[in-house]
Amino acid sequence: MKPPTRTGPADAGRISEPVHVRPGGPWQRVSQDMRRHGNAVVYTTWGEWLGTAVTDPGLRPLLGRDWQRYRRTANPLTRFRFVTSRLVTKFTAAAALDTRPADLNLAYKIGGRPYLRGLDQVDISLTHTDDLIAVGVSRNGRIGVDAEPADRAMSFDLLHGHVCSPAERAELELLPQERRPAELLRLWTLKEAYTKALGQGLRLGFTEFGFGADAQGLLTPDGRPASRGEWAFRTHRVLGRYLLTTACHDAGLDTSHDTAARTMLDEGFMDAVAGLLTPRPPDAAAGTDT
Repeated sequence: MKPPTRTGPADAGRISEPVHVRPGGPWQRVSQDMRRHGNAVVYTTWGEWLGTAVTDPGLRPLLGRDWQRYRRTANPLTRFRFVTSRLVTKFTAAAALDTRPADLNLAYKIGGRPYLRGLDQVDISLTHTDDLIAVGVSRNGRIGVDAEPADRAMSFDLLHGHVCSPAERAELELLPQERRPAELLRLWTLKEAYTKALGQGLRLGFTEFGFGADAQGLLTPDGRPASRGEWAFRTHRVLGRYLLTTACHDAGLDTSHDTAARTMLDEGFMDAVAGLLTPRPPDAAAGTDT
């Protein structure tokens, strides 16, 4: 299928605004974003989930297969962070798919990336730094999220050879020195989000691709467009102290307005199946190898 050809600043509008959530919501916003854009992004802090993680009597069914790992984790802080990240992921996916968190079966790929068993159309990305947790969910294609403290020190002199493509380095060298660390941090979150969406993480060299000053499209190392608009990127400042970046891929499949886990089917896929099941005239089948 031919990939989308959307380009330019409008691409960022394909990514939902990140929603600040707590155990009580606002989960309706997440559901609306999923219906409108095919993706949803949330953020929260560990402390906002302390009560649910410690006192919820339904914690065991909520955790499902993660319950034993939770119980075996000896360090209290590590155990709390583990259970909180799983709860936020399940609550977000449940709101996006119009189902109950306990009904979702969270599993992990090699490297630890979460996914939902039996819902291959849905992609999930999880990130955390300091007291921030962020989760992205998409049914249009791959999604990656990355967050960093906005005041994280990034030395251009020490890191540009590891982070920047030649075109990015040339752009940053034109900036005043005091602006370079913030711009380098923005590029870092973009590249982290993109490689997470691909499932590559740091295995994909950050100098092998790049972004322009507007971050609206993927670029080759020398600054030429590297995609036809199938990727969209967006960076927000959240809670006043973090950068949160989302990378979203549009696989070009027909999207359904029905995002409920129990009934969600891709219309294009169903049309293809119907075509295969439609009987062909005898002469059309003659001479066909199977």
